[in-house]
Amino acid sequence: MARPPHARERVLDAFEALLIAEGERVATLDATAKRAGVSKGGLLYHFATKEELANAMIARLDALLTEDVAQMRAAPEGPIVYFLRTSVLHNDPLDRAIVAVSRLAQGDHTYARDILHSARARWAECIRPHVRDEASLDLVLLVSDGLYFNNVLDLNSLQNAVPRGAQLDALVELVLRSTAPE
Repeated sequence: MARPPHARERVLDAFEALLIAEGERVATLDATAKRAGVSKGGLLYHFATKEELANAMIARLDALLTEDVAQMRAAPEGPIVYFLRTSVLHNDPLDRAIVAVSRLAQGDHTYARDILHSARARWAECIRPHVRDEASLDLVLLVSDGLYFNNVLDLNSLQNAVPRGAQLDALVELVLRSTAPE
């Protein structure tokens, strides 16, 4: 009898949480099974190796990136505004997957690094038609990086590291004015 599909996702969620909280070294098969509340045999039923588990985490990120780029393209406010506003962490599935896969990349996982490079390229491809030149594209990407990085700092109790509300609106407007095609 096949195991319920939610068990596989529960294992992957547990692996993701361990990667985020503790890093790749702690995210062992045993620790993942324990956190998921399954036996090691139950985990091995879905993922025979840690490499398979890591690849599934990367595939999850790839699917979420595909959804994100589609939402960027369809965003009524435009892809730049969407991209900058979503650069502030919301602890959503995409944010968690990016952080988890980043932890894999820090552990010298080539496929993880490749998907992170692909993410940046996909976002850039979506933004490029809406800016005047490559320097403008770089500005949008780097402001996004800064928002993301400062959001992580803000999570660690630095006050006002991330602009919010009217401050974020003003920043987004400044970027739009600075990068608009002439």
